[in-house]
Amino acid sequence: MSQLLTSNNMRFLFEGLKLTLYISFISIVLSTIFGTILAILRNQKNGPLKFLASFYIEIVRNIPNLLWIYVIFLIFQLRSTPAGIVSFTVFTTAALAEIIRGGLNGVDKGQKEAARSQGFSNFQIMIYIVLPQAIRNVLPAIVSQFVTVIKDTSFLYSVIALQELFGKSYILMGRYTETEQVFTIYAIVALVYFVINFTISQFSRWLSRNWV
Repeated sequence: MSQLLTSNNMRFLFEGLKLTLYISFISIVLSTIFGTILAILRNQKNGPLKFLASFYIEIVRNIPNLLWIYVIFLIFQLRSTPAGIVSFTVFTTAALAEIIRGGLNGVDKGQKEAARSQGFSNFQIMIYIVLPQAIRNVLPAIVSQFVTVIKDTSFLYSVIALQELFGKSYILMGRYTETEQVFTIYAIVALVYFVINFTISQFSRWLSRNWV
């Protein structure tokens, strides 16, 4: 066991963890921005932008993320890390767009009418009144999607050989043959994923209770 839990092995796994968090963070930030825009566009009454937003969301959501990883990596000839970021951004944007759109539809229409009576423009109503409430209402669902992104980065090693946390652990398992050692690596990786995602979920609950 002492041969397994060396500083070099832990550093090896930590490098994978950094890549996992990097890909997840960039994908989450981009997906939140693009998903919010798509949600607003799809909520319009009519027009070509509504159609394009709806078309994108329906196409992307009904095709598995694994296929998007293959498509973006092979067709666009991207390197592994950019391919991972782009594929998760593409898929998560569509998922977040539907989540946020549900939040937008849940805001009381009376608040919009009251804002218009006070001279607010449609843009101001969306930015200052509707969107903050919508985000707060669907925050647990948004964070749940973020947790999914972090977990699903484990697909990247099997699909495009990207050495994120799970990829590094899989490589490490190849160096050790004893069952106890393999299960120890699995346990370490599972614990890391659990701590990160549980912390995010707890923060989400706290934020939902205290966001005024």
